[in-house]
Order: sequence, then C-alpha cells, then structure tokens
Amino acid sequence: MYKEHRITVVIPCLNEEIAIDRVLDGLPAFVDEVVVVDNNSTDRTAEIARSRGAIVVTELSRGYGRAYKRGFSIATGDIVITLDGDHSYPLDALSYLIEAFLHSKVGFLSGSRFPTVNPDAMSLKHRIGNRILSIVMSVLFLRWVSDSQSGMWVFRRDILPRMKLTSDGMAFSEEIKIEAIRNREIGFREISIDYSQRIGEKKLEPWKDGVRNIAFLIRKRFS
Repeated sequence: MYKEHRITVVIPCLNEEIAIDRVLDGLPAFVDEVVVVDNNSTDRTAEIARSRGAIVVTELSRGYGRAYKRGFSIATGDIVITLDGDHSYPLDALSYLIEAFLHSKVGFLSGSRFPTVNPDAMSLKHRIGNRILSIVMSVLFLRWVSDSQSGMWVFRRDILPRMKLTSDGMAFSEEIKIEAIRNREIGFREISIDYSQRIGEKKLEPWKDGVRNIAFLIRKRFS
C-alpha cells in the first residue's frame, strides 16, 4: 500500500530465470501484489517467481501484448506499475515514479529512457530504431513522445476499460500510450528514468519488429 493506494506490479516474462529473482527481491515493501505472466517459457522462470511469492499466470500464446493483457486481467491494485523481468528498469525508483504519477494529474505516466544515462545499456542500433519509431508515432498522433518503446508505466487500473488495446505483439507498448494520448479523460505524460543493460537473452528482432511497429502505427492512425 502506498498512501492508501494498492499497488500491483505486472511483469511479462519469457525465459527470464537468470534475472527474475533479482527483480522480485528488489521490489519495495509497499507493493501489494506482483503478477508475473509466464509467456510459455522453457526455463524455470515460473518456478522461481512462485518461490518469491509472485502470482504466476501463464499465457501460452507468445506475444508482448498478449502477456500484458493477461496480466492486466489479473491485477487488482488501484495503481498498476509495469516493468520487464530482465532487471533493466530501476526498481529503486518506484516510489519516485508513483509520487510523480500522483502529482501529474494524468491517468498514465510512462518512463522515458532518453537521454540514456548509461550508453552501454542500449546498443546504437536499438537507440536509432527507437528514435525512428518515436518520431513516426509523434508525427502520426501529433504528440511528442520521446520513448515510444518504454515498458515501464504507472497508471490507474480503472482506465483500462476505456482503452482499445488490440496489439498482441511489441506494438502494444506504443498502442497503450496512444490510447492514453487520444483519451483526454486519461491523459499522458513522460518522466525520465534510468536504464540498465538487460540480464539474459535478447528477445527483440530489431528490423523485423521495427517494420511491424511502423505498419501498426499507420493502421492505428488511419483505421
């Protein structure tokens, strides 16, 4: 509980056994509920998460969006925080993010990894790709977004029914931000966060995922 708000952390995971224990052990005591979505992992991710007290749910159909939608359906907190299971997002910044969210007067706050404090945390290829996707999204939806691919968000759980979330893949990260931007009753803001080099295997296919994301953004804008 944080200032009378129940806090749920949702973590999508695909083969994160190397880092998930460090992520769960690093969560602050005010987190009321942790939902780990095992996206059909082939390692011990689910077993380790359960041993740390997390609620583990399985989403057999792989996909970033599919995992998040499954996790959101389980969450019960007033405020939902998302992060990855690879220990790349700053666990020690959760209280800072919640405070910023409570003072922001919006329903959705997104952590921006730019400017990147640690240049080793993200490859040049990923920084360029992220910048391109962020610019495309900003132009299409007439709102500057510095990090369209960030996966660390803080939002009120009650905004979810007002969002039309259709993407099952990586474009979900952009879509949930777009839905917050489009709906004035929700509202969207960004705040800078630190970012560390991920632990474990990489899941992204930069060029393929980039093309798919741009195609999704165009469909979303003109559908």
